[in-house]
Parts: sequence; C-alpha cells; structure tokens
Amino acid sequence: MNCIKNISILFLLFTALIACNTKNKEDHSKHPAKESVYYTCAMDPQIKESKPGKCPICHMDLTPVKNDESAANEIALSDQQIKLGNITMQTISESGNSLEETYTGVLTINQEKVKTLSSRAMGRIEKLYFKTTGDYISKNVAVYQLYSEDIAIAKQDYFTAYKQLAMPGDFGKNAKTMLNAAKQKLLFFGLSNTQIESIKQSNEISPYTTFYSTSSGYVTEIIATEGSYIMEGLGILKLADLNTLWLEAQVNVNYARSLKIGQNAKISFTDYPDKTINAKVAFINPEINPDTRLLLIRMEVPNPNLFLKPGMQAMTKLTQPNVKGIFIPTDAVIREKDASYIWIEKRHGVFENLMVETGMETNGMIEIKSEMDPTKKVVITGAYAINSEYKFRKGTNPMEGHDM
Repeated sequence: MNCIKNISILFLLFTALIACNTKNKEDHSKHPAKESVYYTCAMDPQIKESKPGKCPICHMDLTPVKNDESAANEIALSDQQIKLGNITMQTISESGNSLEETYTGVLTINQEKVKTLSSRAMGRIEKLYFKTTGDYISKNVAVYQLYSEDIAIAKQDYFTAYKQLAMPGDFGKNAKTMLNAAKQKLLFFGLSNTQIESIKQSNEISPYTTFYSTSSGYVTEIIATEGSYIMEGLGILKLADLNTLWLEAQVNVNYARSLKIGQNAKISFTDYPDKTINAKVAFINPEINPDTRLLLIRMEVPNPNLFLKPGMQAMTKLTQPNVKGIFIPTDAVIREKDASYIWIEKRHGVFENLMVETGMETNGMIEIKSEMDPTKKVVITGAYAINSEYKFRKGTNPMEGHDM
C-alpha cells in the first residue's frame, strides 16, 4: 500500500515539472529577448526597423543604432548621428572676456534740471504771458500777472510806513520798523527789490503784480490758466534746462549684475550717425521689471548746442574689460520656461544634460555661473539636435528628471 502511494506522489511531481517547463517555453516565446540593435534613418529618425535595409521615405541606407538603455537624462548617439547633427564638444575653462553690450534708449528731460514757477501768494491770474509748451523763457522775463489782495495790503503797509519816516519822534522810529517788516513780507511774496522800491514813487497802490522768471528754460508744462484762482505754493509753469539730457535704457538683468555707477558708456544717435558722446552711468534702478526682466539705467548726456532733443533714440555701448568667468556659445544653452541646461559628453557617444545657472551675455557668448567639471566636454554646437532626438526617443523633456 505504501509503495502505491509513493509511486502516485512521484507521478504528480513529474507532471508538475513538465507543466512548468512548458509554461516557461510559452512565456519565452511570448516575450522574446529585446533586440540590442535597431536600424533607423539619420534623415528620418522616426523610422525604426529590426533589420538592415533602405529608408522607405528618402531611400538612404538605414543606420544600426543600439537600443537606448542609458539612464534618465542621458542619450546615446551613433557616430553618423553626431556627424549629421554637427555635434561638437569642447573642454571649457575660466577665461577673461571683454564684455560689450549695446542697448537702445530714449533721450528724456533731465528731471534734476526742471524748475517749477509757482505762486507765492493767493490770488487770480490776470494775465499769462506764455501759453504754449516749448516756448523758451529767459531769466527775468515777465511770466504772469497776479491779482492778490494779500500783496496789495502788504504794498499799502510799505507805502504808509515810508510816508511816516519823516515824522518826528517815536512816529518816525516806529515807521522804520514797520517799513522793514513790510519789505520782508513783500520779498516773501516774491517781489524784487526794484519792484519794492518803485512803490515809494507810486501815487496809487495797485492790486496787480507782475512776476518774472527766476531761471531760464523751455516750457514743458502749463499748470495754470488765465482767470483761474490759485493758492499759495501752487505751480504755474514748468521750465526745463536742456543743456543736459538723460538717456534711459533697459538692460538685461544678467548683464546688470556687474554694472557700476560711473561706468563709461559710448553713446551714438540714430539722427546723427557720425556723432558719438562719452558719458557715464549715473543711475541704476534698484527695481527689476518683473514682466521683462529688464533693469533701467540712466546716463547724463551733455547737450551744450541743444542739437539733441528729448524723444530721440540713441544707442549706448557699455564695455567691461577682462571679466573673468566661464563662457560658452549662447546656442549651447537650452532654455526652458523654468530652467536652462547644457549637454555634456559623459563618454563617447553618450550625452547627459546638466542644469546650469546662466549669467551675462555678450558677443554671442553666455556666462555659466554654475560649477563645472573641467574634465568634461561641453556640447558647443548641435545641442538642439541632441535635445530633439532625446524628446523623440523618450517622449519627455530632459528637465523633467531634475529637481527645480
């Protein structure tokens, strides 16, 4: 009886072993080993065949390519693909570079040279002698006539005190004090010494007073109008001295990191192509435009002959000699929305992307501020060809494997 049981158990084990071997063979036939090589066309990389032949599109010979078993953010290319993609590599090291950038700017009025002619007493503007922007006003030229009761009272006090100077005793002494007080009041209201002295010879005190320009310049804004009432301290006209102008330009923020106040700039003009002026950077805006990532800088431009006009376009060339850094061609950097990266040769035919921080750009070169392995070769031409092939093969962006 025991013998029969042992024979049954052996039969069952033999049957199970045969079934396992059959299943393994079936699984192997369903999932054959992955071919290590496929054939593609260098001109039409979407073509992938398992054996040699001709490209069905361009009829070129298909090129054998090893299946890409590289790690994430790596890609393997054949020698023919490297040649057709014009992919070249170079070891990069720190070097001195003369940075030169040209920016377009616009000439504007120097706001430090703008004067506001304002009323120093409350009243009504009876007459305005200049009514057009762009008019030139010389110093000591009549600008407006003001009707003011406050000024009229101060004139009357001055006139009365002057007439009482000749009175004997304390009347004469008090009149002198009153005269000085009234004169100070009139000076405060903006009357000149000549105007104050003329009150002594007046037969009748006028409530109208003419005011004169205290500086020269071009009218840039007319604030008040004839017949309007004006409060003390409010502006009437704005005058600008155009002997110096501002040139304002928008500078790439990467370049602006090394800008300095007082840095030399060479300025040329669209309307005067043969004329250049040397100037200096006078102002660097501490605030970056969040939309354009540009920074406003300002230069003071001399304009002694007034041939330059506000609103003219000008080009400013900023130069920084012998700047140390790592510079590569701008086309070697792939720029995405949130990051920039380059391709480096990991070993022959295998390329890896590396996220980098970029700096200033000049003369077709861009600064790499990230630390670089000096033994690695950087792809300096054909970076976009590698990038396109990577996206085609792996169906993803190379930067998706990086932490942003």
